[in-house]
Amino acid sequence: MTSLNMVTKLKGTVVLMKKNALNYKVIGGNTVVENEGDTVRPTLLDTSVGFKLISASKADATGKGKVGKETFMDGFVTSIPNLGDIQNAFSIHFEWDPNHMGIPGAFYVKNFTQDEIFLVSLTLEDVESHETTNFICNSWIYNAEKYQTERIFFANKAYLPSQAPQPLVYYIKEELKTLRGDGTGERKVWDRIYDYDVYNDLGQPDESPCLYRPVLGGSAALPYPRRGRTGRKRLEKYPETESRSGYFYIPRDELIIPQKSSDFVVNTLKLISQHETPQLRSLVRLQNDQPEFNSFDEVLSLFAGEHPDFPTPLVIREDRTAWMTDEEFAREIIAGVNPNVIKKVEDTTTINKKHLEPYMQDGTIKALRLYVVDYQDAILPYLRKINATGAKAYASTTLLSLQDDGTLKPISIELHVPHPDGDGIVTTSYTPATEGVDASIWRLAKAYAVVNDACYHQLISHWLHTHASVEPFIIATNRHLSVVHPIHKLLLPHYRNTMNINANARDVLIKAGGIIESTYLFGSYSMELSSDVYKDWVFPDQALPNDLIKRGVAVKDPKFPHGVRLLIEDYPYATDGLEIWAAIKSWVEEYVNFYYKLDAAVADDSELQAFWKELVEVGHGDLKDATWWFKMKTRAELIETCTTLIWMASALHAAVNFGQYPYGGYIVNRPTKSRRFMPEKGTPEYDELAQDFEKAYLRTITPLMETRVNMSVMEQLSSHVSDEQYIGHRIEGDLWTYDSEPVEAFKKFGKKLAEIEQKLIERNNDESLRNRNGPVKMPYTVLYPSSEPGLTFRGIPNSVSI
Repeated sequence: MTSLNMVTKLKGTVVLMKKNALNYKVIGGNTVVENEGDTVRPTLLDTSVGFKLISASKADATGKGKVGKETFMDGFVTSIPNLGDIQNAFSIHFEWDPNHMGIPGAFYVKNFTQDEIFLVSLTLEDVESHETTNFICNSWIYNAEKYQTERIFFANKAYLPSQAPQPLVYYIKEELKTLRGDGTGERKVWDRIYDYDVYNDLGQPDESPCLYRPVLGGSAALPYPRRGRTGRKRLEKYPETESRSGYFYIPRDELIIPQKSSDFVVNTLKLISQHETPQLRSLVRLQNDQPEFNSFDEVLSLFAGEHPDFPTPLVIREDRTAWMTDEEFAREIIAGVNPNVIKKVEDTTTINKKHLEPYMQDGTIKALRLYVVDYQDAILPYLRKINATGAKAYASTTLLSLQDDGTLKPISIELHVPHPDGDGIVTTSYTPATEGVDASIWRLAKAYAVVNDACYHQLISHWLHTHASVEPFIIATNRHLSVVHPIHKLLLPHYRNTMNINANARDVLIKAGGIIESTYLFGSYSMELSSDVYKDWVFPDQALPNDLIKRGVAVKDPKFPHGVRLLIEDYPYATDGLEIWAAIKSWVEEYVNFYYKLDAAVADDSELQAFWKELVEVGHGDLKDATWWFKMKTRAELIETCTTLIWMASALHAAVNFGQYPYGGYIVNRPTKSRRFMPEKGTPEYDELAQDFEKAYLRTITPLMETRVNMSVMEQLSSHVSDEQYIGHRIEGDLWTYDSEPVEAFKKFGKKLAEIEQKLIERNNDESLRNRNGPVKMPYTVLYPSSEPGLTFRGIPNSVSI
């Protein structure tokens, strides 16, 4: 027992990360990664980074936890197992009287050097009967003069607000106040402030009036989720538009060290946007000699030779022509990169029955089990404007019938355009054909439908429904849920790098004249169209079971696993997704119920209620009056909210992201533009189609330059980075919380995911499930939880990290 006034030495270990763990440089036109090997300078840090422990059990006269004496590190530690080669460990010894000061629960840190450091963790030994106290930090620490308040970190214990140790309450509230900021000023690189803004930084009208883009968010006409606020100045001539000059701010710890390998991807995307990769520079030089592909063999040459320009996409790795079949066209609707758009036909009154007669059974339409992919409502309002830019596009409606063998068969494709004389729509229907020019016409009809699908996928399924919709949750979490709040700890892995990649998307991908506008059909109307679709966004319907039921491809049935019965039984995205969904929900239920014993605990959680109120009223504020928002008063609502959010950030994003290059890397399979209308008899285009289908097809879809840019982008976006964190894993290992029950529940979650992966492998080996591999012999692996780095067409990262 320590005597009353005896000051003891409390032993600790500080882990810091090397400043430049990964350094990116451009050498000879290539972006390369160098392990620069910068070490943390121990002699400098020993005296220039100060730590002060804060008590969680003993308060001063003001009720705040007592603060200990400032202490500095006193030497290298070399005996720590599993310490990465880019980390350094230092010993530290605090003077601490446990009788007077109690138990440490937080600490202040000050960096007196001019360089920022990355603080990984602080571990204290011999605390409270030889227990170890862990402080997981993973944070950049700049020179103390950069901050208006002291940097503080808390031990890895989780508390509901009503249960937090009273001596820590002041510090918890002050840290949240710091993270919220005051809503003023331009953010600096070292700032940690989370705040909201509208999408007013996509245009560059100061460079050219044609680069003006309307503000998305803040109006009923153009609603949108909020992004992170940067505070950059507005343009003088266009005061509604924020300047794009300078730094695209994100809170500093949203880009953690090691500088995530996705930064290498972002660097590459920036070079692509400037045509600065070697392949694209050479292409620009050659473009005048060969501005177009003339045959499919020329497209295939991109993947040929000892050193091909691009890796061979999976869709043509086993069979180079199977993509052209109707069965594969239909299979990719339920097992491709955009598998969550197909709906069941409930109303057959508008269907052209003439086209259905060859497929009808017993003379009834209902026996056909009809499904549809319909882009008429989303795209048609923009077609007149899009086609005025030089594009030649349609809005498509693809009708399919479910066959007895479980596959889907396309029955007809309707192509819609606005009536040239004003109001009204001109619709032309096309049906399958296998011979002569009719077969070529049918293949073009499928291409027009795929162009719609590819553009809708990129802007809606991929960007809006994952990247953009998740960002307000990240901001609201950091503003109102303290780091010791159990829900903050639950959600944190699913936020990693999202604000960083979204900021870079605004910088490179979705800006006016950026990669999306230049390589996809909708051009300058791309983001405006996504705003229109957001009007119908419903958060509870992002939950996979709800989504399947809403689209009519499943019905509620408690007799079936996961409570739903799929009407398309061999639906790879849905069957695999339901397994992942159920595992996530089971984990979340166990976690939430550990901390919230009663529904009243949810309703009485002040931080949670503030988080939810701001998320609804500000983060997704343009939809705040919707009646479908959860009231956040019960454990069931909290569990459904967290499960849905984790699903969106992890499995949903994986399903719509990592198949981009495997399916779309061969542009003839997933074109992104259409430059000609369907040729009519008696025209030169019709004659060309009859004589040389491949040339006519390639003159219709995405041209050569945009194809190579798009392939370069998709290859990057479809690849897993080397430091990826996959679902069921955490960067902190088992130290993310002090509570053993959640740690064990999380391990059980990881084991369940491994079991699911084996089940999915078995499904892909089941030859009776024809949609699992299809004519292209490409197993549906994108929802396997694990993956190696690279272009793997599998793996579910925790977050929207690329």
